[in-house]
Amino acid sequence: MDTGFLFQVAVYMIAAIVCVPLAKKLGMGSVLGYLVAGVLIGPFVTGFIGSEGQDIMHFAEFGVVMMLFLVGLELEPSRLWEMKKTIMGAGLTQVTSTMLFVAGIGLLLGLHWQGSLAVGMSFAMSSTAIALQSLKESDRLSTHAGKNSFSVLLFQDIAIIPILALLPLLALNPVVNTPGEEASILEWLPGWLQGLVILIALLAIFFIGRFIVPVILRLVSKTNLRELFTAASLLIVVGTAFLTTLVGLSPALGSFLAGVILANSPFRHELESDLEPFKGLLLGLFFMAVGASINFNLILDNPVSLAEITLGIIVLKALILFTIGRILRMSTAQNLVMSLGLAQIGEFAFVTLSFTGQLRILTPELTGILMASIATTMAITPLLLLINDRFIIPLLIKEKKDDRPDDVIEEKNKVIIAGFSHFGSTLGRFLRANGINATILDYDSDRVELLRKMGFRVYYGDATRKDLLDSAGAADAEIFISAIDSHDTNLKLVEVVQKNFPNLEILIRSRNRYDAYDLMQFNVKKIYRENLDTSVRMGVDVLTLLGKRAYAVYRAGLQFMKYDEASMNMLYKLKHDERMYISETRRQIKMQEDLLENDLNQKPNLDDHAWDSEELKKGAKEK
Repeated sequence: MDTGFLFQVAVYMIAAIVCVPLAKKLGMGSVLGYLVAGVLIGPFVTGFIGSEGQDIMHFAEFGVVMMLFLVGLELEPSRLWEMKKTIMGAGLTQVTSTMLFVAGIGLLLGLHWQGSLAVGMSFAMSSTAIALQSLKESDRLSTHAGKNSFSVLLFQDIAIIPILALLPLLALNPVVNTPGEEASILEWLPGWLQGLVILIALLAIFFIGRFIVPVILRLVSKTNLRELFTAASLLIVVGTAFLTTLVGLSPALGSFLAGVILANSPFRHELESDLEPFKGLLLGLFFMAVGASINFNLILDNPVSLAEITLGIIVLKALILFTIGRILRMSTAQNLVMSLGLAQIGEFAFVTLSFTGQLRILTPELTGILMASIATTMAITPLLLLINDRFIIPLLIKEKKDDRPDDVIEEKNKVIIAGFSHFGSTLGRFLRANGINATILDYDSDRVELLRKMGFRVYYGDATRKDLLDSAGAADAEIFISAIDSHDTNLKLVEVVQKNFPNLEILIRSRNRYDAYDLMQFNVKKIYRENLDTSVRMGVDVLTLLGKRAYAVYRAGLQFMKYDEASMNMLYKLKHDERMYISETRRQIKMQEDLLENDLNQKPNLDDHAWDSEELKKGAKEK
């Protein structure tokens, strides 16, 4: 094998291993990490990869083909039908509006209509990887911003089909095949016959995927050979890509259609798990190859053009998305999350612009500047979202409070709950079902209105304000519960309540052990980590299903939680000494396992009250 090729592969791998973890640690995402790695090893920075890097590019483009096949597998007809209004409304409006605006601007700047339309279609796409990862990391996938963003991204994935089909029709001149490049079998056929053959090829993909592929996969699965099923999965992608390439269409289009056809197949999840590692590796190589191909000489020669394109497209897409959000009646804060999260140009634009270059729709110089602008918009997005979260949304919430006065609280209860999203509403329903009424406070006006329609008596206001707590009866109440998921807000709440209402017993929600440590500095005793009870309850069910005695396992679950709380109090004192913290953690885990093993081996006394928290504390101390 060619040593030069092996050297390129090694350089790509090393750069990815170094750059991608650093990018993820900085909150930039893996896509940007790959792009940066490609830039660093490319001919315009270190020069490890020269012009021969196109060999890797052709190989890595297959990662895009696999990506679209897996996207197709996700598009089940039933799922699309449930989201049809948002997908067709918000998604169609965003794609067509962006495409037409960008194409119009291109025409005004003197670009021919074919190139303007090609750029418009490319720039209409957003980065699925960056947008969904950002929503996931900020726990917003289930919010209005998350659901609407996903609908827009889903429509963009669907729009890939007509975009890839339209691009060849925009070619200014017939593409002359270079030596060694395969020509389409339709090249010398009349236009009407070309269309007929393409239609037949697409129908063949549907027929094979719907009726033949499942039979083949069923036969392969009976061999119980994982490597053979993996080979069959790769054959599906390669075969459909080859067939569409043979008739002059994009291989990505064929793989996407094959994925959609197999979306309801019983082998769908097996196909996903087998192809995901290949897709991730090849797609990473593709992004690195794109980064290596960015012509920085063009950028240095045209810095103003690059800045204008980058800022212009972000502002344009954000305004279009914000208008759509207004039509969907999203709150300003949620609308900004969606608008800024999708304002970048997506990774699929790398594919379409490379395609336009091959079709000679755009000049190499313009294509290079546009490629650089795509990477720049993707790099700016995490920064914009950070600014939005840290500065813009808090300012909007403050203005919102000034615009809308706090509600007049018409009840006084022994319990006050701050925050009534999923966590708080579950708690509130449980208390109400057991005859305990609580005064409920929430600062999200949209959520307050929705909860009132659902029958809850919720009051709008900022629970960190002393005057609101006064009107809520905090001076006479007994228990204050914070169900808010913001750690910073919880710290502020504790400070306000302890200073002004020392009579209140504080029960507070915590995301994890480290947030709990911060709360313990304020001498808060009753801290409830989000996943502790759920994880233990699942463990109890596992042991019960494996044949353990239900009562003994139930006691073991309670004991585990109490031992874990005691362990956390011990580890809190060592949290600033990493070496001692790790050592004590290991000791505490071993001690907990020994104690629980002894508890399970003891004969249970059904008359005792070991499930009582005070008794458990006493038992833990004695052990």
